[in-house]
Amino acid sequence: MKQKINLHLTLIVFLAVLSTAVGITLVYYSLFRTQVQRDLARYTDLLADTGVFQSANAETEDPNTYVETQALRELEQENLRITWISADGTVLYDNGADVTGLPNHLDRPEIQEAVRNGSAEIVRQSDTFNLNTYYCAYLLEDGTILRTSTQASSITSVFVSVLPVIFGVCAAFFVICILLGNFLTGQLLQPLYLMAEQLEQPVDTPAYPELQPFADKIRAQHENILEAASVRQDFTANVSHELKTPLTAISGYAELIETGMVTGDQVPHVAEQIRQNANRLLSLINDIIRLSELDHQELPRKFTNTDLKELAEECCQNLSVSAQKRQLSLSCEGESAVLSADRNLLKELIENLIQNAIQYNRENGTILVRTGQENGHPFLAVEDSGIGIPKDQQTRIFERFYRVDKSRSRRTGGTGLGLAIVKHIAEIHDAAIRLDSEPGKGTCVTVQF
Repeated sequence: MKQKINLHLTLIVFLAVLSTAVGITLVYYSLFRTQVQRDLARYTDLLADTGVFQSANAETEDPNTYVETQALRELEQENLRITWISADGTVLYDNGADVTGLPNHLDRPEIQEAVRNGSAEIVRQSDTFNLNTYYCAYLLEDGTILRTSTQASSITSVFVSVLPVIFGVCAAFFVICILLGNFLTGQLLQPLYLMAEQLEQPVDTPAYPELQPFADKIRAQHENILEAASVRQDFTANVSHELKTPLTAISGYAELIETGMVTGDQVPHVAEQIRQNANRLLSLINDIIRLSELDHQELPRKFTNTDLKELAEECCQNLSVSAQKRQLSLSCEGESAVLSADRNLLKELIENLIQNAIQYNRENGTILVRTGQENGHPFLAVEDSGIGIPKDQQTRIFERFYRVDKSRSRRTGGTGLGLAIVKHIAEIHDAAIRLDSEPGKGTCVTVQF
């Protein structure tokens, strides 16, 4: 990031210096050119006003001798060439060359324009010498033409002469940009470094207001990561404990059999304990695998139109035997409620809620499964007359391995993962879970789709 900032800063400065130099050169060269043409026109006016250049004088005296005797040197400037031309194009006087060797000037552009318009200002460019020649020609009253000219550097030569200065300035600014860029980027990035070092105790107000959304996002992600790590750690500890309990029991009963400490009449009891713990271990493994599958949101889901009432009746029928073993009354009522859902997942959700109601119910208790529409949304409610859940524990019952009554769940074979699976399935269907419970009076779990 520092290198990019320095590179961009240097490039900006280079372009700024170059464009400024080019712009200033163009502006000042335009002013310079205008000034040269203005000065040349003024000198030409002064020369014309002297009255020296008159055809009558040329007829009576030698032009070169006459002009020189009129003290024109006071008006002549360095690098200023004066040419006097007759109406037929013959050069009568030139202060820079012998007129006898000069060709006819009638075809010169400035002469032709002066004859047509009375005056002319023309600039001729010389590619060889990188010089521009400025011409100013006036048509005098007697028909002769007075022309003055001077040479000045062309825009190309000006640029060439300015280039070393431009490169020198750019080099100086390049060094300045490196030093200043390192300093500024260090100051700019310091709050970011500080935020990175203080993730455990993030800064409430960043140094730059623009960083507030970024800081909030980083803080939220960091908290989520810590929470997820804590959940994974707790889950690993709980899994280890839950798996260890039935394995320890199985290992202990197997050791009793191995050492011959189990007599003939004790074998059925030991075999039953081994079978129950093996079934419990298998249930734990199956529920853990199921939770892992539900955690992967990218797994394909088959959503179809499903009738909650029909599915609830099917689940009640499947679990009626389990309810009868506990002498519980299991019934289903309500109206049809169709929604788009994964039928298998929805069936698993209903069965888990019913099984949870069976496990934590009283003898001769009741379980009522209701379906219908509430505020235009399908809902499913499973209500029991069981032991209920204390207020301080109601927010935690959907956590993995959390049990209200640990001894009771182990006696009934619960894994502590049933409601966690319900929560995951509800999230997949964008459903909300509402819990109403009171100790000693029962529990009602409502899933609003």
